[in-house]
Order: sequence, then C-alpha cells, then structure tokens
Amino acid sequence: MSINSAMLAGVSGLVANSSALAAISDNISNVNTVAYKRNQVNFANVVTSQAVAGRYSAGGVQGVTHSYVSTQGLIQSTARTTDLAISGDGFFVVTQKASNLTPSDAREFTRSGSFNVDANGYLVNDSGLYLQGWPASATGTFALDPSDVNKLSSINVKNLGSALQPTGNLGVVANLDSGTPVSAAITSATYSAASATTSMAAYAAGVATGTKPDFTLDMNVIDSQGNSHKFEMAFLKDSTANTWKTEVYAVPASDVNAGANGQIAAGDVGFLGDGTFDPATTTLTIPIALNASSGAAPAWATSLGVNAQNINVDLTKLTQQSGASTVTTITNDGAGIGNIVGVQVDAHGVVSAIYDNSQVRKIAKVAVATFPNPDALKPVSGNAYQVTIPAGQMVLKDPGVGGAGQISPSSLEASTVDLSSEFTGLISTQKAYSASSKIITTADQMLDELINIIR
Repeated sequence: MSINSAMLAGVSGLVANSSALAAISDNISNVNTVAYKRNQVNFANVVTSQAVAGRYSAGGVQGVTHSYVSTQGLIQSTARTTDLAISGDGFFVVTQKASNLTPSDAREFTRSGSFNVDANGYLVNDSGLYLQGWPASATGTFALDPSDVNKLSSINVKNLGSALQPTGNLGVVANLDSGTPVSAAITSATYSAASATTSMAAYAAGVATGTKPDFTLDMNVIDSQGNSHKFEMAFLKDSTANTWKTEVYAVPASDVNAGANGQIAAGDVGFLGDGTFDPATTTLTIPIALNASSGAAPAWATSLGVNAQNINVDLTKLTQQSGASTVTTITNDGAGIGNIVGVQVDAHGVVSAIYDNSQVRKIAKVAVATFPNPDALKPVSGNAYQVTIPAGQMVLKDPGVGGAGQISPSSLEASTVDLSSEFTGLISTQKAYSASSKIITTADQMLDELINIIR
C-alpha cells in the first residue's frame, strides 16, 4: 500500500543521505591529502510501477557515487627536488614493492607525487608506493614502450656507484704576445722538436740543452680510471711570421710511453694577419691520440693500466695579439671519481643523479599512464587507483607527449576539496536526512491510526 511505500522511500532517503555524509566526511578529512580527488554522491529517483490507477506508490531515491579523478588540483611548489606533480592528464605508475617485480604484481596509479628516497635508494611516496620508470641505457637513452608495464622498473637513485668522465675535449682561450722576439734557438737553428736534447719537452724534463719555451700553458687530463695527469703545451716564436713552434708533452714524462721526454705531439700553430687562429697553417696534430697502456706509442704508461683515449684540443680561440702572453681559460670535459650528492627531475620526467665532480648521470624516465575515462578507475587505499574495464585501455606515455601531462619537479598537486562547498553540502545533507526520518515517523503514525480503527 502507499503508506508502506512512503516508509520505504523514507528509508531509501536515510540510506542515500548517509552515503552522501560519508563522502563529505572523506572529502573534509582529506582536504590536505596530496592530490586527493573529491567524491560526491549524486541522487537519482526510483520510480515504481503504479499497480492501481489513481494510487501512487513511492519509489524513493538512490545514491550514485561519482569520483572526480580527472579534476586537476592546484600545483604548489615545494623545497624538495623529489616532490613531483603532473601538470595535465595522466598518473604516476607505482607498485607496492620495490624489486623482483613479476607480471602478476599489481600496478597502481596515483597523482600523489610526494616521493622521497628510502633506505635502499628507491623513490617511494608517503603511502609506501614505489615510482616506476623506464631505466636509462649505458648511452643515456630510454626504450619507451606504450603498453608493456613490465618494461618499467622501480627508480633507484643511489645504487649507481661512482661516476667519472675521461677527458675527451679541451678548450684553450689564451693569447700569445705578438711582440715576442724570435728565439735564439730558432735563429741559430739549434732547436728541433724531434731532438731528445734540444726540444722544449727536453727542457721541461730537466735536460740542460733543452730549449726554453717562450710560453707554456698547463692542461689537466683525466684518464679512464679517474686519475689526473698534467700535460703542457709549449710555444716558441718562429722566424716565419705568425707562426709558433708548439709541443705537447706529459709532466712527468713517465706518465706516457711516447716520444723522448714524454712528448706526445709537435708541430706549428699559425695565425692570420689580424691575430686570429689559422687552421690552414697549423700542423700540430689534433686530436691527441693516446693508445692503451700496452699499445704502440704514443700511449699511456704500462704501469697505469688505463684505456686508450683521444683528446681533442680546441685552439680556435687562441690568439696572437699585442699584449702579454696569458691564459684566460682552459675548459675540460673530464671529471674524476664523484659521489652522488643530489637528485633532479626535469619537465620531461628524466631523473638524474648529480655528483660532486659536476657530472650528471641519467637514471630513468618517469612514465605517465593515461586512460580514456579516468573517473572510472577503482580507488584503493594510499590515494591510488587500479585499472577497470570502464576506464579504458591504459597507455604509457613520455611526459608532455601525446596528451600526457608534463612533470612539475619540486611541486605537489593539492587536494581538489573545497571546504566551503563541503560544509554547505554537510548542512543540506543533515536537513535531508532529518526530513527522510520525518517521513518514516509520519508513515508510522498513519499506520497506528489504521490499526486503531479496529479497537
């Protein structure tokens, strides 16, 4: 009868508004949870078939929970380099364990990027979920796969060992005084770069008859084991205009197995009429090629046991102008042994380790997972989500590519909860709950009246 349907409608109102209160409670309690997405219970009426014309049977109401997962929260900057936010569409891929992952291990998805480095060096967020990414190859590239989560691995920023970079390029910015007189060793023809007794390398090695250079500059070279070696480039003004005799040798000479007195290269360096470097008249052998310890000369000394090395020396900024011979800068791309002192993440999701020898090594690239319907993902504890059929096919993307959001380093996404809206909803839900209970009270009174008729 209609009174019973009214009572049942009141019960459905109590149930629906209880669900609404639960959703509001979750929202308010998570107002400061990183990247939390608010939930809302929407109401839909229930219509029952009317069995008797002229009589109405109440159907009541049902609550339908809606998660606003796709709503973007405010991106706020932080002081930690491992705090990450996604500006745009997508989710971080995370797992509940760091290593020994198998295809059967669940992959979850989150926008909570409050990552820090745990005791084992893994990036893990406040919920204990480990960040996944494509590992970097030895050449610093990444094998991106849009569909296979098994190609991802937990990102570890500490278990990398030390880093070093053998010298491959040297740059010289210096001036040779154009007013330097031609050396007496040139005018008397006693100088010879090929001589073990009259070369500038011989003079550096302490041979009494060696030729003193007009100017020398020192260059530090890092070998394949991170050891530093001193090379000198010596210059002697030639009788030919705009030409300088040049030698490169190791100090001490015992560092190399080369020409006499550690000489590695010799030749002329030429300049144009305006004092700028002239490659056409330069005969100095560049790059400097050093074979491995057991190779043919010139080579590293056998006792060092290091690899072969080609060192390019950029002389294009070498000048011959009026003024004192001086060195402005010597640039060197080599670096000795270094240890990790920090971690950085760029907008494209590349995680790199920073070493105390100024080296930066790529570790991994953060993967961003996208879904056609992210609002249909299944929420799980830890502010994360799991795949569902209604959410659609997951695609792993390079951050900032193909519609995926960019990574915002040193940032976190705020909760999407608006407290003013939630408190307003709290009041209206309380009133609706009270009204539904009043329906039950009124229907009960009407049933009492019906029962009292027979008394």
